[in-house]
Parts: sequence; C-alpha cells; structure tokens
Amino acid sequence: MTRNYISFDIETAKIIPGQVRDLKAHRPLGIACAATLSNTDNGPRLWHGRTDDQKPAGRMSQDDAAELVNFLSKSSHNSSTILTWNGLGFDFDILAEESGMVDECRRLAVGHVDMMFHVFCELGYPIGLDSAAKGMHLRGKSSAVAQHMAPQFWADGKTDEVLDYVSQDVRATLKLAHASEQQRELLWIAHSGKVRDMKLRSGWLTVDAAMRLPEPDTSWMNAPMSRSRFTEWL
Repeated sequence: MTRNYISFDIETAKIIPGQVRDLKAHRPLGIACAATLSNTDNGPRLWHGRTDDQKPAGRMSQDDAAELVNFLSKSSHNSSTILTWNGLGFDFDILAEESGMVDECRRLAVGHVDMMFHVFCELGYPIGLDSAAKGMHLRGKSSAVAQHMAPQFWADGKTDEVLDYVSQDVRATLKLAHASEQQRELLWIAHSGKVRDMKLRSGWLTVDAAMRLPEPDTSWMNAPMSRSRFTEWL
C-alpha cells in the first residue's frame, strides 16, 4: 500500500513579533529554507539561498524557489507522491507566490497527499502533526525551535538550528505516513488526552480525492471550518 513518498516542508523568512493566528495575513512571507525527503534518501535534502561566500542567504530568491518547484514536478512525473502535513493550505500556497509558478504549484498541490487535509475532510477538523506522531509512538517536531521562532533564528544566523527543525518535520511526516498506512489507521492524542483513531482502509488520499469525500457532520461545532480555508488559493 505504501507509495514512493517525498516529504516536503518549508520555513518562512518574515519576522512577525509574537504569535499570530493567521500567518498568511502577513504575506509575502518569503522562504528561509525547505527540506525534502524520499523513501530512498539517506537524509533530508536541504534547500536555501546562498550568499556570495556560500553561506545561507536571508531568504530564497524566486529562482531558488523555482528550482524547488521543478524538483517536485520532476519527482511527481517520475511516479513519486509528494507528501505534506498542511501543504495544501500553506506550503504550496507560499511556494507558488515565491516562485511565480502558480499553475504548477496548483497542479502539485491537488495531486499530492496532505495528510492533515485528508483528516480534515474526513472528520471536519484538523489535528496537529505532533499529536499524530505521539499517537503513533513516533518522534514529532523538534523541540529545539518553536515554529514561530524560526524566522528570527534564521535572521540571527542560527541557520543550523532551523535546518535541523525543518529536517525533523519531513522525517516525522514521512515516518507517520508509513506507520499509519502499515497499521491502516491513524492514531493521535486529542486535547482531552485520549487516543483517537481514523481508519485508513485505502491509505492516504490525494487532495483531489479527499475533496470528493462527503462533508462530515459538523453540527456539534460552534464555528466549523470550511474546506475553502485550505483550497481558496487554488
């Protein structure tokens, strides 16, 4: 059942004081770095711009971002499945803006597996990567760098810490996909502390397939989220 996955994640560059609920409201955000990891890679492949003295640049240029898009496109054409956690609603949206390759990013986004979006379409609410990793007894996100601190760390020259952070994100995403498909279910730790589950009888769905799932009953929620929150940029 397990596909030839390539896990993908970005870290943004723009420094925004404090924590915000809608990061995309502050765009353009820029991309500090990204990471990709396939089933056969020995370790994550890291993506970032470079200064004249070959140190990591403050943010990826449009050409740098386009190179990443081209890599993902070539990989998808070679029978690999791009894999993310919230890549539809965030990573591909930002990458489209930064690379200028909007149509190609839309194609990639619709054809890839975004596990969080699949969960959302099935249940009517999203869950966090850390909660899912803990539920599956896997290591989650790196605790060294909180995500909202990554842009400041990058700007301060603590690039190794941020690269370690994004590397762990793609490792956790890839391991989670394999483990849950092998068990044919996803387990996660709910806010209540209880373990919840979602069956994966046919494995993870691509975004296109997940969008065709019937809308779940969300009448019990005070303010249910709409799928358009993730798909509107398409």
